[in-house]
Amino acid sequence: QVQLVESGGGLVQAGGSLRLSCAASGRTFSSNVMGWFRQAPGKEREFVAAISWTGGFTVYGDSVKGRFTISRDNAKNTVYLQMNSLKPEDTAVYYCSAALGSRTIAAMKRPDTYDYWGQGTQVTVSS
Repeated sequence: QVQLVESGGGLVQAGGSLRLSCAASGRTFSSNVMGWFRQAPGKEREFVAAISWTGGFTVYGDSVKGRFTISRDNAKNTVYLQMNSLKPEDTAVYYCSAALGSRTIAAMKRPDTYDYWGQGTQVTVSS
């Protein structure tokens, strides 16, 4: 089992920044692919970013490229999502996820490939 707890969400004005954190516990964290997804009311869960277990490979959704950065600290069992230049359309509940073992690039973008999920943290961007 892997337990994931997100933090860092909140209300921010457009153009501002937030950093989300996801603390993991349970099974070995360093061997997992970690991902961030988001879901706005009435919409499907959307891929945001993912990172390989070494941190050497990252992939982003088209809507956040150049604005968001995913990183991880395996010593702290934590993955981060730095969000800059936030827009009102970034408003959503953000979820951290973990996939045991490796994944292809395509699989890293699919929510059904992940084994564990956090409860989510709300991010609201005002215009």
